[in-house]
Amino acid sequence: MDTSGKEKEAMQLMAEADKKVKSSGSFLGGMFGGSHHKVEDACEMYARAANMFKMAKNWTAAGNAFCQGARLHMQLQNKLDSATSFVDAGNAYKKADPQEAINCINAAIDIYTDMGRFTIAAKHHITIAEVYESELVDIEKAIAHYEQAADYYKGEESNSSANKCLLKVGHYSAQLEQYPKAIEIYEQVATNTMDNPLLKYNAKEYFFKASLCHFIVDELNAKLAIEKYEEMFPAFADSRECKLLKKLLDAHEEQNCEAFTEAVKEFDSISRLDQWLTTMLLRIKKTIQGDAGDLK
Repeated sequence: MDTSGKEKEAMQLMAEADKKVKSSGSFLGGMFGGSHHKVEDACEMYARAANMFKMAKNWTAAGNAFCQGARLHMQLQNKLDSATSFVDAGNAYKKADPQEAINCINAAIDIYTDMGRFTIAAKHHITIAEVYESELVDIEKAIAHYEQAADYYKGEESNSSANKCLLKVGHYSAQLEQYPKAIEIYEQVATNTMDNPLLKYNAKEYFFKASLCHFIVDELNAKLAIEKYEEMFPAFADSRECKLLKKLLDAHEEQNCEAFTEAVKEFDSISRLDQWLTTMLLRIKKTIQGDAGDLK
């Protein structure tokens, strides 16, 4: 499909919209009224131009056109339309300029929070966190946006959505070796889910992850934590995760690398270890003297 025609058409629309905006602010435009309608027409033109740029895959131009429209909507006090246009701009920029995408989505968040629309603001904080995760690889900033999203969800009693964001915070905090923070989150989410008949099966996974974080910091801490979790949630005591932890504690106490690796292998043969668990188990294994540094 030839998209150069669309791009040309979009540029003409942008020029026309710019003209309308300029004339709406002129002396004659003000005298004869109709300036409000001109600005509304310009908003519509910017949106149409943006969509044409999208069809032509010119993401930066699309983002810019949506932004122009968003600012005009704000002038007209159309807050919701302005926020929607900023989000559209962010989605377009995501494909070309991640930082500009974040700036636009943040502008939308400011509008939504000002209007008391915290659930939708939380959703857009997640979008920003994902851009930091995958595009800009700034995990600290991703954590901050997941935390903000969790706060907004909690305030709106959307506890399930809040927990999902908190688990992301726990996951990355442990990766960054911020173990006390990760432990606090995993314990909190486990406690929130263990009384829910639909979610309690997941609680053992969160207690397992909290135990591994304890283990990296201190073996005795891990022992005490596991005892506490067994009391809080008896189903944890019978889980494969808890049995693995106890085998690992024994192997660690005996400084036995082979027993440690064997226990991990046995567990992995039934429940595949993901990257995060593998990383944490390797960190624990490295504290055993004479460790070769792998799980094979």
